[in-house]
Amino acid sequence: MRERPLILVVDDEAHIVHVVSLKLQNAGLEVTTASDGEEGFSAATDLHPDLIITDFQMPFMSGLEMCTQLRKQPQTAEIPALMLTARGFSIPQQELEQTNIQAVLSKPFSPRDILARVQSLIEDRQNVDAA
Repeated sequence: MRERPLILVVDDEAHIVHVVSLKLQNAGLEVTTASDGEEGFSAATDLHPDLIITDFQMPFMSGLEMCTQLRKQPQTAEIPALMLTARGFSIPQQELEQTNIQAVLSKPFSPRDILARVQSLIEDRQNVDAA
């Protein structure tokens, strides 16, 4: 068990990665980053983070594809994900059900909203693990 929850932030926009990472680190969370879906998939399988925050649209592998592939791997199947999408974009429910995406936030977003959602998802996961 980690001392601090590890959050993997996956986005091809460096400023988003920076803002989200800074907000999470300032809240006492450990953060690692990746700049596309393939790099995120590799990081998730190597590090087994407590939560993944990912953009939907990225080069090489979308956030949805990454989350779908992670769900298929026994060692990463239970890692919850928070998906960031462009405003007005929606992901069909049947596609979400093939992933571990627990929440979807539209861009632009408030870093405070992301932190609140992350803390809630981590708390939910800790409650499940303790049960």
